[in-house]
Amino acid sequence: MIGLDRADGIAVVTVDAPEVKNGLTPEMGLQLAEVCDVIDGDPAIGAAVIRGAAGTFCSGADRRRWNPGADQAEDTTFRENGAVYGAFVRFGKLAVPTVAAVRGAAVGAGLNLALAADLRVVAVNARLLAGFLRIGLHPGGGYFTISGRTAGREATAAMGLFGEEIDGPRAVEIGLAWAAVPDAEVEDTALRLAARPAKDPALAREAVRSFRAELGPPALGWDAAVEFERATQMWSQRRRAER
Repeated sequence: MIGLDRADGIAVVTVDAPEVKNGLTPEMGLQLAEVCDVIDGDPAIGAAVIRGAAGTFCSGADRRRWNPGADQAEDTTFRENGAVYGAFVRFGKLAVPTVAAVRGAAVGAGLNLALAADLRVVAVNARLLAGFLRIGLHPGGGYFTISGRTAGREATAAMGLFGEEIDGPRAVEIGLAWAAVPDAEVEDTALRLAARPAKDPALAREAVRSFRAELGPPALGWDAAVEFERATQMWSQRRRAER
């Protein structure tokens, strides 16, 4: 499930499925989009923090619902995958500044979710891994676009094409995160940062609108990148199942 708490002008969004290390399901994608609508509709909210329950950010897609051998273009399967991808974009378009508080692992779709935020605070011992090619899949969710806008071309190639895994300090070094702190301090640090724009929600919303308009993803837009990647990822899922 996706939880929402609100206090002092900050919305705290929690990915809560600890039995699968907060793996995402299509239903959770729809819930996240609904939570974003609630946040946008509350003018008292000036910032949002997204985190994972039980000390893990998000391990990617919930493998219990993943069937790479299925026809990925079949209507239900196509729509379910789209619900997850759409949730990344919806969170990335929240009307307020956003911070991802990353503890434990952010893998695959989980890394995409972290990259959807405006800023990332990560644990020193966090595990950040795209991991798509490692399991025989083409990246999805617009990964190259949202990684490239933060970490740049070199780091995106290292992680997205060559399967490099990084920890918190390395994430800061390459520009993928703002701060790497001890695990127990991640969420407090994220909340402390979020508290600043949250003091003036109206100004925060105007500022983040300008920020994204001026510095948004280069080259191919994020919405277009998601669709551009989908057909090839569907092919890679079918191909993986047939091996």
